[in-house]
Parts: sequence; C-alpha cells; structure tokens
Amino acid sequence: MPTYQRTTGYAHGSPERTGILLVNLGTPDAPTTPAVRRFLREFLSDSRVVEYPRLLWWLILNGIILRIRPRRSAAAYREIWTDEGSPLMIHSRSLASAVAGRLEQRAPGVFRVELAMSYGKPSIASSVEKLRAAGVTRLLVLPLYPQYSATTTAAVFDLVTRQLQGMRWLPELRFINQYHDDPNYIAALAASIREYWRSEGRGTHLMFSFHGVPRYTLERGDPYHCQCHKTARLVAEALELGRDEWTISFQSRVGREEWLRPYTDKTVIRLARNGLDRLDVACPGFSTDCLETLEEIAMQNAEAFEEAGGETLHYIPALNSRDDHVDCMLGLIERHAAGWPETADGDPASAERAKALGAKQ
Repeated sequence: MPTYQRTTGYAHGSPERTGILLVNLGTPDAPTTPAVRRFLREFLSDSRVVEYPRLLWWLILNGIILRIRPRRSAAAYREIWTDEGSPLMIHSRSLASAVAGRLEQRAPGVFRVELAMSYGKPSIASSVEKLRAAGVTRLLVLPLYPQYSATTTAAVFDLVTRQLQGMRWLPELRFINQYHDDPNYIAALAASIREYWRSEGRGTHLMFSFHGVPRYTLERGDPYHCQCHKTARLVAEALELGRDEWTISFQSRVGREEWLRPYTDKTVIRLARNGLDRLDVACPGFSTDCLETLEEIAMQNAEAFEEAGGETLHYIPALNSRDDHVDCMLGLIERHAAGWPETADGDPASAERAKALGAKQ
C-alpha cells in the first residue's frame, strides 16, 4: 500500500493556483567523468530512451558504455562549460524565469512556474513537490521538446505521473505533447534565422539538424520524423526558401543500428565535397543550446565541413530565452490552460460552511 503525502498548506477557501512545469532533458552537475557517468546512468537507464530488453541493456550499459563514454563526454562538456555552469541549464533557467515574470504580470499570484530536468537536477520529482507544497490545484506540464518522441516527451509523462501517484489530493493535470507547427514557434525560428543573417551574413545553404533517434521508433509509431519534416518545411516557407536552398538531417547517432536519415555529419561532408562554401545550420528541435548544438554542430561538424573542402559552417543559436520564444511559451500555456480560471479569490460563504463542519483553517 502506498503512503500518500498530505496536502500541506491547504485551507478551505484559499485561492487556487496553477502550476506550470517546464521540463528539459538535463545536464551533468559538472564536466567531470564521475558527474557525467551519474547523468548517463540515469538517462540511459530509462526504458523510454533505450527500448532494449532490460537485462541485455543493463549488461551493455554497465559493462561497456559507462566504462568508456563518460570520459569522452566529459571532455566535450568541458569545451562548452562556462563559469555559470552548463549552457543548457543557464538558458533553461533564463527561459523559465522570463515565463514566470510575464505570467506574474498578467495574473499576480495565480501561477507558479518551476523548471525541471528529466535527468539530473532539479529533478521532476523535486519540482512537482515544490508545486504541491505551494498549493497548486492545477498542473500544466510543458516539455521543451517541440516535436513529440516517446524517448523524450513520453519519458516526461512517466516521471510526472510517477510522482503524482504518491499525492493524496491530485491536481488537475494537462500535458502539452508537442508544438512542432505552432505559428508562434515557427515565426520565432524564422525571425531568429533572419536576424542572424542580417548580423553575420547569409550562407549558400541552410541545414535544419534535428536530434536523431533509432529508426525503430518511426517503425513503432513515433510521429517525430514527420513532425521534424513539417517544422523544417514551415520555417523554410516562412523564409521563402526554394527547395534546393535547404536540407533536413538528423544528428547525434550512436551505435551501429540504423537511425533516422540523412545523418548530419555525413550530409555536412557531402555538401562540402560538392563545392558548398558556407553552410548555415539551425537546430529547431532544441529549445535551448546544449552539448549537441554548441559542441557537436558548432565545433565538430564545423571542423568536418572545413576538412572536407568547405569554407565555414555557421551555427545559428537556439531560441533560448528570446522574447519571441517566451511569447511562444505563453501562447502555449494560455491555449492549453483554457477553461481554467485565471483568478480564484475563494468563496467566503463556502469557507464558513466548511468551518462549521470542522474544516481546518
């Protein structure tokens, strides 16, 4: 039998509050081998992330991967680490803070925003607990993954609902699955690319690089592949690009099995060998900059492009905490929270009736 948590801080007639949980993937606490090993163990142990038979995968993970990969990944993290910490954490906190500030301006005292990471800190469990302790009666979960994948979005759902199972008084729950074709999201992406071109000049070709996943996820029903293609097409249309002016690809593959194609690293080399001088790369699937954008694209792939005969690869930064990205988040929150009261002052008469029946004040 589970032990249910009591609802602390509740008093009959108290104002209702809506919790907004923004969730990103996560990051190690430090760019060190032990910290990266802890992070990878938690991340790669999730059955949503790797859909192998559990015993076989446990042997592979603990017998091979966690003995080799943490040291290599730690070296990559050190390339992008700042005095303030991980770029993913810095930008995620900035985005959450901006969303919280704007919501507070619109409806003071009604919303409580918390940032969580699927893996690492702050954990989803700890952030949901903060919202519970704050007395939220409604919970809107917004994973910062524009395109739906069971490896990311569904993993967030699992972790959130697992935490809710121990709560005595459950909040009303709503969950945003994806926003790959949201007009505000597309407009923000297009605007960020236009601004980069005005500032840094425009390349000969634009590549949209999305995080790769194994091909079996597509064959088993994930809409991720199709949603990535739709996002790229809509942004290209907003930029009025001809079909020969842009390319879509998938990065970050590991292992020997087939992942979604075409592969970013191989496409970068092919374009360079075909005589392309400057390649611009945007990564619309990443809401904030991170290891995969700053080290893999802006460093590794830029070097590969030049070695293959290209002149320069320019990485266009993620939306991070841009104002139009914050506007996009607010639009999603407003639309998905529709029907929930914006304010709730409580019913004095109801409070008196409850008090007469012995309710705790």
